[in-house]
Amino acid sequence: MKAISSAVLAILTSIVTSDAFAYQSQQAQQSQQGQQSQQPQAPRKDSGTPPVPPPPSQSAGPRPDSAGRPELHQRYPRYKIGANDVMDLTFRYTPEFNQEVTVQPDGYIQLKGLPADVHAQGLTVVELTNNLQKAYSSILHDPVINVVLKDFDKPYFIAGGFVGKPGKYDLRGTTTASQAIAIAGGFADGAKNSQVVLFRRYSDEWMETKVLDLKTVLKGKNVNEDTVLQPGDMLFVPKSTFAKIEKFLPRTSIGSFFSSPIP
Repeated sequence: MKAISSAVLAILTSIVTSDAFAYQSQQAQQSQQGQQSQQPQAPRKDSGTPPVPPPPSQSAGPRPDSAGRPELHQRYPRYKIGANDVMDLTFRYTPEFNQEVTVQPDGYIQLKGLPADVHAQGLTVVELTNNLQKAYSSILHDPVINVVLKDFDKPYFIAGGFVGKPGKYDLRGTTTASQAIAIAGGFADGAKNSQVVLFRRYSDEWMETKVLDLKTVLKGKNVNEDTVLQPGDMLFVPKSTFAKIEKFLPRTSIGSFFSSPIP
């Protein structure tokens, strides 16, 4: 009887031990699977699914600064049509619609064969051509129109302040700031040639400003400071030092630099 009881006890002990070992193994396997599921899984090479790229950084690309001021415009902007500009419109397949138009003060042009005027001011020649083709599509089949500027506002720059001859000058070819000052009669007595202010129009509301050290440029140093002018740029040569100047200024405040009398 004792032998039977000992045998039964041994069997029960073996069963309990094996069950405990199996339970521990199962718990360890589940814990390992849980840790693996929390880690990012790399895409399988044979799955055919490309990895998802991370979202772009918020700081990538040009953005306005914290003050809400605009970013700089492109280096070589296309000419935008203005009031009183004169253009020749040539129709390749329907020459009876060829015409010469003048932009009215309100920015519109009157066109032959169209009941309504078309807005042109502020557009480039390419943009206006596309708009004209859409407008004439109502009466012509696939019109081909060529727009040529005949008379327009010539590129110019303005030089003011302590220069020999302040005024408005034609901008012909590549002209740097120092060359523009020379065209305007050079620096006048008392001019602060190390702090020449360049005003560049960004939009109808904002002007970009930059202080140029033309003193070192004229000495043959730091020639990169001699900025190439763009149409509509204004150069102001001061007498007193501008210790601080805003990067962008409203266009309404620019007149104070040029209207103030020279002491």
